[in-house]
Amino acid sequence: MISGIILASGFSKRMEKEKLLLPVGGVALVERVIRAAQASRLDEVILIYQKEEIEKIGRKYGIKTVYNGRAGEGQSAAIKLGIHTAHPETDAFMFMVGDQPFLNPSTINILIDTNRSDPHSIIVPVYNGLRGNPVLFPSELKDLLLALDGDRGGRVLIDSIPERVKLVSIDEEMLGTDIDTDGDYENLKGR
Repeated sequence: MISGIILASGFSKRMEKEKLLLPVGGVALVERVIRAAQASRLDEVILIYQKEEIEKIGRKYGIKTVYNGRAGEGQSAAIKLGIHTAHPETDAFMFMVGDQPFLNPSTINILIDTNRSDPHSIIVPVYNGLRGNPVLFPSELKDLLLALDGDRGGRVLIDSIPERVKLVSIDEEMLGTDIDTDGDYENLKGR
C-alpha cells in the first residue's frame, strides 16, 4: 500500500499570497495535484492543509483532509501529520507538493513501479538533471521522518543516506516545475 501525502499547508512567503489557489488553465494549482494523485495508482491520498479554501478543494474530491495547526513549525510538522494519518499498513509514503501544476498520474505511477521493484530505496525523480518531487520513502524510514524538525523535509534524509536513494529520470522537464515566486507563475502562464 502506498499513501500519497500532499503538503499544502505552507505560508507562500515568497509570493505573499496563497499560491496554491492560483489558477493554471482555469484550475487551482493544488487541485491539479489532487487530480493527478487521484488518477494514479496511489492507494490513498491525504491533503495536509492550513487554509479552509484548500480543504474545500480536497473535500470536493473525497480525499482525507488534515488541518495542520502547527504549520508555523515548518515542513516537518506537515510530514508528521501525513504519516500519522496514513493507513497503518502503508508500505511507502509519497510526499507531493501542492504547487507542481504539471505533475501527472504517469509520473506518479513510474515512481510507484520503481518502488515495487526496489521497495527499500528512497525514490527521487530527476527532471533535466535536477532532483524534484514527488519523493517516495519506504515505511521502514518512518521513524527517521518522524524525527525531522523545523522547516526541514525529506531532503535531510536524502542527503544523509545517499546509498538508500534511487534516482529516476523523468523525460519531460516541465512535469517537475513548481511555483515559488510571482516570476515563476508569470513564466508558467506564458507556457
